[in-house]
Amino acid sequence: MKITFYGHASLGIEVGGKHIIVDPYISANPNAAHIDIDTLKADYILLTHAHGDHILDVEAIAKRTNAVIVSNAEIAGYYGAKGFQSHPMNHGGSWNFDFGKLKYVNAIHSSSFPDGSYGGNPGGFVIEGEHKNIYIAGDTALTMDMKLIPMRTKLDLAILPIGDNFTMDVEDAIIASDFLDCDKILGYHYDTFGYIEIDHEESIRKFFNKGKDLMLLEIGSSIEL
Repeated sequence: MKITFYGHASLGIEVGGKHIIVDPYISANPNAAHIDIDTLKADYILLTHAHGDHILDVEAIAKRTNAVIVSNAEIAGYYGAKGFQSHPMNHGGSWNFDFGKLKYVNAIHSSSFPDGSYGGNPGGFVIEGEHKNIYIAGDTALTMDMKLIPMRTKLDLAILPIGDNFTMDVEDAIIASDFLDCDKILGYHYDTFGYIEIDHEESIRKFFNKGKDLMLLEIGSSIEL
């Protein structure tokens, strides 16, 4: 499984021979100016919620690639009504896709489209594939529901927001990693706006002091599990 960071909360995942894009907000992110969305491969687009900083490039990528948009029922229906392929899910439900098993799990946040349309309730994803399992938290507060995930799935990586203000901060993300029983963390949702700027060295040190590994990737960089 290969995971590429495209800035903010945007990810590329290669698993099971398939390409997945998560929450594409790339073309308007000045920090990701070197990423050309027209070069990105996508069989699926996973959306945690409907905010503009998570869906900006969905239609451009889906039109070019014919990717299946996977999200909650409201978001899937929104794009389905526009003629895009979509797969609706809801909290606690899972589906066996050709890249692996995908589960839609709880998140505490808000969700509406930039045009004011209802975006359903926000969520996160657990992906089980190629003998590696990851959790993509989406935009969320720290929640006791995270304790439920390792009851079903042993995680190899947790992808957690750490920018504070709109989501968890670093300290809450450390507690989340305890709840998740996962000490390997990829941080995201930081530095894009003034509200969510972080001190990288201090954040890494705080995780290290708890015996955990926080990875902060350069935009366009990848890790392999």
